[in-house]
Amino acid sequence: MTKKKPRKRRSSIKSRPSDTLRRFGVALVIAGAVALQTTSCGFQPTASGPTVERPAATVSSGFAACPQFFAGGVAPLTPRAPKLRELCYDAFAVLHSGSTRTPVFVAERLNRQLLLQAREQKRSDRFFADARLPRAERAELSDYKGSGYARGHMAPAGDMFSAAAMAQSFSLANMVPQNPQQNSGSWAKIETDTRSYVMRAKGDVYVITGPVFEPGGPTVGANQVRVPSHLFKLVYDATTQRAWAHWQPNSADARPGRPISYGELERRTGMAWVPGVAIK
Repeated sequence: MTKKKPRKRRSSIKSRPSDTLRRFGVALVIAGAVALQTTSCGFQPTASGPTVERPAATVSSGFAACPQFFAGGVAPLTPRAPKLRELCYDAFAVLHSGSTRTPVFVAERLNRQLLLQAREQKRSDRFFADARLPRAERAELSDYKGSGYARGHMAPAGDMFSAAAMAQSFSLANMVPQNPQQNSGSWAKIETDTRSYVMRAKGDVYVITGPVFEPGGPTVGANQVRVPSHLFKLVYDATTQRAWAHWQPNSADARPGRPISYGELERRTGMAWVPGVAIK
């Protein structure tokens, strides 16, 4: 008589695909393009496309040298990608991509006292290539010259609370090629409005700013610095636990509009930007 094979016991641990899809990895967009290319680590908009299965991601190494710029001391979850480098400055932190030669994101912690100090600082306007980055992975001043694009701050100079922080904010590691009309117009208004909110807030406000790229988008300079199609600025008030984001095309006709929700920003980018904290 043939013996029956013992039945395999099922694990008592059940995976939660919805959580995995929501918190880890990157959306796929039209025509099967990957919304976060692991070769460039550049976000791509998915506002009109569905969010589908995403590859696994991992937590970045944690910005151990400057966790103060992240809510709860936890940095955003980032996909595995080459040429990612963490840079800590006095007033902000940058996750830099040597593939796009731009930030993946820039993080700040702001409050009323810091912005009062920032009002006393003189703008330096001395842009420089950050020597901490290998030459093959960074933008140079020559890449922007004659490109038609502004050197757009992700952590704005107006947020800098000391002379040293002001000088550091002009690192090209904190810049993206930005439409000059947007830079000085609608985006400048978003930066001003964010500071106005921080001045009214009762405690720390965490701000994450970054570029969004489209497949095959333009580049500038000999180092092929990628030009974003959109920019976003996430604002998280640690006291009220409320969050929202500004989302704008990188174009001359961009206009300030109503912010999008934190959940919508997650959907469009496929990223968990403030993991481990409560959001109302």
